[in-house]
Amino acid sequence: MRLSLKAALLSAFVLPGSGHFLLRKYVGGALLAGTTVLCLWVLLSHVLEKAGEISLKIQSGEIPLDMTRIVEEISNPAVGGGTQLTDIATYVLVICWLVGIADSYRIGRLRDKGGPARDKQR
Repeated sequence: MRLSLKAALLSAFVLPGSGHFLLRKYVGGALLAGTTVLCLWVLLSHVLEKAGEISLKIQSGEIPLDMTRIVEEISNPAVGGGTQLTDIATYVLVICWLVGIADSYRIGRLRDKGGPARDKQR
């Protein structure tokens, strides 16, 4: 398997930046992986916060234990604001994923063609 394809698949299915680590581009890989983990943390904390609020409402009897009502409550935007932050985190996560795939493929392709073995660190 070509190095470019291997690096792109790692970035696509494992974590953005993992293909860069395979290609020994540690700075670029660390930036992509760190940004991705931060975005995932923001999204996961929002989901857990929303789940906690809904479970408290169910326990207090404010929301009946009915699947359609629970889905409606999940679909309601957060009262406290936090949706703008989650939107930004989602967009940044998608961009990191796409950049990670494309850039690791590009760097791997240069190496496959016999480019410089050690080009500049990112």
